Amino acid sequence: MSESALYVVATPIGNLQDMSQRAVEVLKNAEVIAAEDTRHSARLMAHFNINTRLISVHDHNERQRIDSILDLLRAGNSVALISDAGTPLISDPGFVVVRAVREAGFKVVPVPGCAAFVAALSAAGLPSDRFAFEGFPPAKRNARQQCYLELASESRTLIFYESPHRVLESLKDMSDAMGADRQVVVARELTKTFETIHSAPLAELIDWMAADHNQQKGEFVLLVHGKPKPEAGVVDNNVEHVLDVLLAELPVKQASALASKITGVKKNLLYKLALEKADS
Repeated sequence: MSESALYVVATPIGNLQDMSQRAVEVLKNAEVIAAEDTRHSARLMAHFNINTRLISVHDHNERQRIDSILDLLRAGNSVALISDAGTPLISDPGFVVVRAVREAGFKVVPVPGCAAFVAALSAAGLPSDRFAFEGFPPAKRNARQQCYLELASESRTLIFYESPHRVLESLKDMSDAMGADRQVVVARELTKTFETIHSAPLAELIDWMAADHNQQKGEFVLLVHGKPKPEAGVVDNNVEHVLDVLLAELPVKQASALASKITGVKKNLLYKLALEKADS
């Protein structure tokens, strides 16, 4: 690598055979590797016989490391950025450094590879054409419950990371907010010896996990089926409630037209229902 650049390098999330040859070459040829945890990454470096100097870049020192990384780049060196596992910046440190390097005019080069949420989505059997990755939900229960309530009507597949000591309570909060029948996939310990991918409605999933403490260990990806959009010709209680609220403030024609835009139900169907309500 003759060009001065910051290389954002993905590393395995469990199975070391997932390390790409390009990633190994980049790490060997970099002047410095900026690692989230140098002790953790030292084992990965030893496995691939990589002797490049490691420096720590984590949540607590990322801003302080910017100047030294920029000095290395100004001197014509290349720097590699890695996290403990997977792709840097994806629920991991690195954003502050990458932004600073780009703002300073240096090149940032992605070296793609593993990302746990992508691996989980590829095997979950949930709709993957549209999805939203939400990272870790809030650690405190009230904030987590509010987070799930705000996302309960989202039609896209939702993806979360969660820690082992919170995962069961997190699923219970999700059930309260989104309904016990919402389909969820738990992907645990991906690419590792005890990899588990289990799909069920939330009520069943909670019972399954509570019955086996081993299923509460490891690293988790939670994938949630989005809320189905109402069929165009179906007026359920939620649609009728929207119409009632609008009818209290607007004429029949405007209320039915706006309700159609909000709910996706055909306008003429809602107009007919609005007329019936107005006459009753």
